Amino acid sequence: MAFLTNKRASSSSSSSSSSSTHQSYDVFLSFRGEDTRYGFTSHLHKVLCDQGFNTFIDDDLKRGEEISIELLKIIESSTVSIVVLSKNYTSSTWCLDELVKILECSQKVFPVFYNIDPSEVRKQKGEFGVALTKHEEIFKDDIDRVQNWRISLNKVGSLCGRHYKNGVTESEFIQKIVEDIPRTILKCTPVSVGERLVGVKPRAKAVELLLSIELNEFRMVVIHGLSGIGKTTIAKAIYKRIANHFDRSIFLENVRETSETKDGIIKLQGQLLKEILGDENLKIHSISEGINLIKKGLRCKKVLLILDDVDTLGRIKNLLGDCNWFVSGSRVIITTTTNPQFLATLGKVCTTYEAKKLENHEALQLFEKHAFLGKKPDKDYSELTNQVIRYAQGLPIALIIIACDLCERTKQAWEITLDKYMKIPNEDIQKVLRVSYDGLEEIVQDIFLDIACFFKGWKKDYVVNILNARDSHPGYGIQRLVDKCLIIVDHDILLMHDLIQQMGREVVRQESRILEKRSRLWHHEDGLEVLLGNKV
Repeated sequence: MAFLTNKRASSSSSSSSSSSTHQSYDVFLSFRGEDTRYGFTSHLHKVLCDQGFNTFIDDDLKRGEEISIELLKIIESSTVSIVVLSKNYTSSTWCLDELVKILECSQKVFPVFYNIDPSEVRKQKGEFGVALTKHEEIFKDDIDRVQNWRISLNKVGSLCGRHYKNGVTESEFIQKIVEDIPRTILKCTPVSVGERLVGVKPRAKAVELLLSIELNEFRMVVIHGLSGIGKTTIAKAIYKRIANHFDRSIFLENVRETSETKDGIIKLQGQLLKEILGDENLKIHSISEGINLIKKGLRCKKVLLILDDVDTLGRIKNLLGDCNWFVSGSRVIITTTTNPQFLATLGKVCTTYEAKKLENHEALQLFEKHAFLGKKPDKDYSELTNQVIRYAQGLPIALIIIACDLCERTKQAWEITLDKYMKIPNEDIQKVLRVSYDGLEEIVQDIFLDIACFFKGWKKDYVVNILNARDSHPGYGIQRLVDKCLIIVDHDILLMHDLIQQMGREVVRQESRILEKRSRLWHHEDGLEVLLGNKV
């Protein structure tokens, strides 16, 4: 059964440009008209439409010197772009410009090498090389344009697709392509990155530089940082941009939570194998069996794999073993709230990127986008907005949650809500920030609560001496808190994000409504009340 989006009743749904502006397509066809329009491509187009795929072909599109905004929107909205690379493809500057845009915009690119070897495309030999040499002479004053064509041809020539050559009928070959498309669409349905994002693109590009996807080697990048800082969003943005460069692209979310049990680990292994092998019916009976199957699958495919929210090396080894069987060119991205030092044994293949909090101007832009829904904010809300920015301290999840809570409410409601936040934090923010705390040993939780309630801003050595009095192993505990990104030690001073501190104090507050039954009191008025009450 085909996986369909925007399906219409018959092949008449296919596509002309006249009705394309406001719809999305399953498939965008790119081809050299003189080579294949009235033969191979027209047959492929008909079969795709007959199978229910909403397919765009530029029958009626008016061509100019440059690709129109209309066509760019069609390319962007299409789930898969099928590029039919034929003998004279590179003789058309239009086709080459279109290919550049497809590789920039498309979620997935599926090349069809029609009577041409993929190596000719990749290395620009034969007819491809001759045509490009001519283009270099014609466009000698715009040589960057030709260079972009060469880079794009190298990329598309390296992608996994179908090679048509003598010995098979076109109808059989087209049927194989159509069988590939449902799996391709299912595999590349884009992960949800969210709307009204701010600051994600430069951070994603920084990680992409570390990935160096142009190099034919295996690389792994760990994105680490505080809960709610935007690590998963960054990873999703990268996935959306580069997934089409790989044979298989897999995004496994909530690895830490899911792999708490044996069944959960096997479930994750199954998800991974389904994406690698395309086998919906595969059954795994044990963790070791799953690792061996994954090992075999990863040895024959160039993959992009994102493991979201990982906290131990063991969780990675349950999925990837020793990480030493990836095909050259594969990439792995891991997100974690834990210090990436736990991956030190992976050596030089692993690099790290710390996700930083938003700058003030970014925080303001993100908050206003969600609180005012793109409208120009009223000046009366200026000071209240600044209060939120100071309160959230660049933490994206806090800014978004608060903005959604305040959206379209009166100024008085804002004042009441913000006053409440200062005393009792938002529950949704707390849930996000408590994840790292809840995963700590009890002795380390106690040290965290001590720092949150009393010792933020104090010298580390002085605090260690105080806590040593109760034999709580503070040196170990403080290092664990640093590893979990809950505190930082700067020039021997213990520091933590204000919202992390508020979360810790809220943990204590929720111990009991009665002050005497709480483990810690940090306001002198509360301490005085308890002492006077006991005296009476």
